Amino acid sequence: MLDDVTLREVFHLRVSTLGAISVITLSIVALIILLSALIVYTPIRNILPGYSESIRQQLIQESARIDSLQTSMSVQRQYLDVIKQLTAGDIQSDSVQSLDSLELVERAQILEQRNSATDAFIAQYEQKERDRLQLFDNTTNRNVRQLYRPVRGAIMQSARPDQHIYGTTIRTAKNEPVLAVARGTVVSAERMMDNTFSVVLQSGAYTAVYRRVARVLKPQGTMVEAGDAIAVTDGEHDLIFELWESGQFVNFQEVIAW
Repeated sequence: MLDDVTLREVFHLRVSTLGAISVITLSIVALIILLSALIVYTPIRNILPGYSESIRQQLIQESARIDSLQTSMSVQRQYLDVIKQLTAGDIQSDSVQSLDSLELVERAQILEQRNSATDAFIAQYEQKERDRLQLFDNTTNRNVRQLYRPVRGAIMQSARPDQHIYGTTIRTAKNEPVLAVARGTVVSAERMMDNTFSVVLQSGAYTAVYRRVARVLKPQGTMVEAGDAIAVTDGEHDLIFELWESGQFVNFQEVIAW
């Protein structure tokens, strides 16, 4: 570049093939770095394929986590409300029963209201089943052979119906399978306030209740065979087992070989 007045050289630039290639290469690298930074650190990445699905999965996970936290907070609030009522004397401790036991007592009261049609049906059913059960007598030994042991463990506290305590507390090892005492249907599998589960198995006239299990293996509505594993214990919570027959409480230690 020359000055128009003095014709002196003011600036000069030497262009070569290697220099041009170097400049173009550096420009491309700088452009790639700039675009990468924009994609990584700005919301522009959301318009690229794949990123929107990742954000959707994160939103679903966060929504599930929030729902779980809300459920846990609700359970804690209910627990604290009960503790406050007990402390204030609004609820008598002797009158507190488990929800499962109260429901079964109400069901037992309903089933006790029998009529002539019910009695006729029971008599007809017993007559049909008499030949099938002729190999077994009508004593406790028959029931012992028919019903499976619900779980392996040590009985810590037996049921006390006179005090409205219908469950037998059984201490088990960790990951101990909980078995169906007879062939039937899982009619209920619900989470309790202490984050354990309560499972109800209906098998003909028998109703078996398994409370404080850690994990349910057979969901509600599943048909199971006698001896099938329907749940698992965690070793921290003692299993509470109840057995009812035709709405009447049964001490399972009298009908199941332990």
